[in-house]
Amino acid sequence: MKTEMRNRTLGRDGAEVGALGFGCWAIGGEWADRDGNPLGWGAVDDEESVAAVRRALDLGVTFFDTADVYGAGHSERVLARALAGNRDDVVIATKWGNRFDERTRTLIAGDSSPAYAREALIGSLRRLGTDRIDLYQLHLSDAPLDEAAELREVCEEFVAEGLILAYAWSTDDPVRAALFAEGAHCVAVQHACNVLQDAPEMLALCAEQGLASINRSPLAMGLLTGAYGPGRRGGAGDIRATPPAWLRWFGAGGAAAPEWAERVDAVREILTADGRTLAQGALGWLWARSPHTVPIPGFRTVAQAEENAGAMAHGPLRDEQVAEIGALLA
Repeated sequence: MKTEMRNRTLGRDGAEVGALGFGCWAIGGEWADRDGNPLGWGAVDDEESVAAVRRALDLGVTFFDTADVYGAGHSERVLARALAGNRDDVVIATKWGNRFDERTRTLIAGDSSPAYAREALIGSLRRLGTDRIDLYQLHLSDAPLDEAAELREVCEEFVAEGLILAYAWSTDDPVRAALFAEGAHCVAVQHACNVLQDAPEMLALCAEQGLASINRSPLAMGLLTGAYGPGRRGGAGDIRATPPAWLRWFGAGGAAAPEWAERVDAVREILTADGRTLAQGALGWLWARSPHTVPIPGFRTVAQAEENAGAMAHGPLRDEQVAEIGALLA
């Protein structure tokens, strides 16, 4: 089944992007917290990462989401290489709020101060090789509301200075997202959403406020790609091999958590109908869920970029498919 995909608008009158973005956490490579726990997705080949981004461009992907802390600056640098010569054809989103050491690739601590927001922005502009960030996102999901309100006003100052075009908050809390949405140039919220983890309150907020719903973990950190079958485990330097408490889909050693693997199996036939791969079906579910969604699946190879971009040819799932999935997972 072929369905024409409509583009999305960031906010009521912001930049136009394709219905699919690409998330650049994985191409940052290995990095860790101060205790040595991995925060990346394992080792990467930068040449393959660059080739994958350029292949995505060829296939119509124009929205790329990264963060300064991914790979302790490395993701931004790789993305800059890949997008060289195409800056005006793409929309770049990055995030701030975490101090890190580029030399040791180590996360240090969160910093919600206005002074650090400016320091971080200057660093991202330098690493990305650009004079403006299209979408600047607060990366501290649980920052106190009073601090966030101050940072919202700082973002308005950045817009006035021409350093950023718009801003958003990466948070799973609708109250926090609504606070940022009070700003004139807040155009989106980035939040977790996928077949296994719906976000009805956040999607309702996006519809009410005219915000783009940028969906991180649209493939449940790889679980919805079909790559994590029985016996498959995360490798060295992969956050899924030693999952933190919030990473619910994987158990110790990086194997898929049985209860979540069972849920994937329950809906696999529906998601892979109409010639889709499992990942393409999961992306189609998000597009069917709301006209505001912009999923940003991760990638590390040209083949993954091609598979993810291929979902656009299939478009959203049908309403009856979404209803059947809801019934099976209820």
